[in-house]
Amino acid sequence: MSEDALERIAAALDRMSPAPQPAPDFATATAFVWHPDPDRLVPVADVNRVDVNLLIGIDRSRDTLMANTEQFAKGLPANNALLWGARGMGKSSLVKAVHGALCKEYPGLKIVEIQREDLASIGRCLALLRRAEGRFVLYCDDLSFSHDDAHYKSLKAVLDGGIEGRPDNVVLYATSNRRHLMPRDMIENERSSAISPSEAVEEKVSLSDRFGLWLGFHPCDQDQYLSMIRGYCDAFGVEISDEALWAEAIEWQATRGSRSGRVAWQYFTDLAGRRGVTLR
Repeated sequence: MSEDALERIAAALDRMSPAPQPAPDFATATAFVWHPDPDRLVPVADVNRVDVNLLIGIDRSRDTLMANTEQFAKGLPANNALLWGARGMGKSSLVKAVHGALCKEYPGLKIVEIQREDLASIGRCLALLRRAEGRFVLYCDDLSFSHDDAHYKSLKAVLDGGIEGRPDNVVLYATSNRRHLMPRDMIENERSSAISPSEAVEEKVSLSDRFGLWLGFHPCDQDQYLSMIRGYCDAFGVEISDEALWAEAIEWQATRGSRSGRVAWQYFTDLAGRRGVTLR
């Protein structure tokens, strides 16, 4: 084969598998998103989050995660955290809000979001962060696995059990609607069909054991739901009487068939728009 042909093949391979991009200047932003192929961290100029004081009804989880994150920001030991439970109750909002509250006091504290479908590349992401200055909260939203999904094995190795382990300057926070990160019927199916049921189940649920903190989120009651909306109104200067607020908010919740922090924010967004109030 000619030298020219070899050069064309090499160029084609480079296009198919581009070289990793250099690490960004972490001083330019407090938040980044991980993208593989090519591997890169993209800075986020404006993070989508709310003030931590606006998160109502999750005080214990808020205080626990805040304390754990502050320990980590100070360079002290800290646990990986799994925030699990009812949908729309502020799991993702809490992670971003806690980081927002602490990054002003600890400018070296950064948050890096990784998508669930990119977990196969998490080892490469951690290798890049291991060499970087600063402290990094690696954040994965809506983490869950199906029966044929092997991504959880990549995550298990880097959390606890691999030779390198998790870098000292990285902690993982994940949110999920499931405590064991997989459907209950999938766990039951493993028990019924596996040659060694207990071993099969242990293999599947052991991932959640790698998280030192389990923070549960549960559906809110009506008083908490209304308090969330009143807190938003006070914070953004939307004036409405309690009687009108209660009537409208309860009707909104009834039409949605559920009551949560997400539903409270959706009603408040509608209310603010009708009152001509911007949410910036």
